[in-house]
Amino acid sequence: MARWRIEKREKKSLGFVLMILLLSVASGLLVASIIFFLRGVNPWMALTKIFAGSFGSVYGWKETITKSIPLILIGSGLCIVFSAKFWNIGAEGQLLMGAVGATLFGLFLFPKLNPAILIPLMFLAGFIFGAIWGLIPALLKVKLKINETIVTLMLNYIAAEFILFLIYGPWKGKTQFGFPYTDNFAKSLYLKTFPESRVHIITLAIGIVFAIVCWFLLYKTKFGYEIRITGANPEAGKYSGIKTSKILIFGMLISGGLAGLAGAGEILGIHHRLCQPLTISSGYGFTAIIVAWLGNLNPILVVITSIFFGGLLVGGDAIKSSLGFPHATIEIFNGLILFFLLIGTFFIQYRIRLLNKNEKGIKS
Repeated sequence: MARWRIEKREKKSLGFVLMILLLSVASGLLVASIIFFLRGVNPWMALTKIFAGSFGSVYGWKETITKSIPLILIGSGLCIVFSAKFWNIGAEGQLLMGAVGATLFGLFLFPKLNPAILIPLMFLAGFIFGAIWGLIPALLKVKLKINETIVTLMLNYIAAEFILFLIYGPWKGKTQFGFPYTDNFAKSLYLKTFPESRVHIITLAIGIVFAIVCWFLLYKTKFGYEIRITGANPEAGKYSGIKTSKILIFGMLISGGLAGLAGAGEILGIHHRLCQPLTISSGYGFTAIIVAWLGNLNPILVVITSIFFGGLLVGGDAIKSSLGFPHATIEIFNGLILFFLLIGTFFIQYRIRLLNKNEKGIKS
């Protein structure tokens, strides 16, 4: 009987990593094609519509960039905490709380401020509210050892319900004819967009800048080195004097804050009011998890993978309208790619080696 052992890969070339990631995506697309076939749809036609709808026209590219903006911000922050092996599944809630913070400042606290001052304040409020929402699970993890995956996930629903409470209750707009929205922001607060598009220029620029900052922080600073050591071997990190609790707290402040910035950007650049949670976010907080993994937890690569998944979101809308697929279809599509990416990540980190007769088959 063949014996085998799982071994950690000591050396991983960039070419090898890219090959595994491409094979992972291809495997996800293959399985998705089978699902399309079982639904009685030509898989090639469905995949063509997805990618043609997002990358096959000027309008498609504009919408793809629009969808990629929050993914760049959230994905860059997730690279930080995921590198420390802190599983932040709550970016969706952090985005929504960022939208709440921006609305509070722009509509209720300082509505008469000069827009040149108020717009930066609204972004700052979004960052702070998102960071506070991210701080909660970090403190619970550090102080009480409570599983961060469960806490961050549950906080998503609390944030969504809190917004519903606000827009159906105390913040319901008097000028919205009974619809559950806040009043609109002053038009002077609307972010400028590229001509004939919804691409809000300021938020796009902020996203790219923070992707570069997060890359520098993660790979060129002592703090980033400590993050990666904490993720690779927490016990070794503690033994070498790294304060892992501070690493996790500071990392979640960054991750939650960037998600909050994305929320502020969405309502300033697109919606211009606080509205339904599902309208503010097209599942960006969850999609950004896949974006970060596909980018190999490298914030610079996240810019590229965000555009790819922004295209999938736009393409998903295309097949919903043209082929009559339910929204869940594109969620399954994204989930399949994440599933195979996780398998690919395993083979990037480890290898399976057959043992000869003189070796012991110890699994590690």
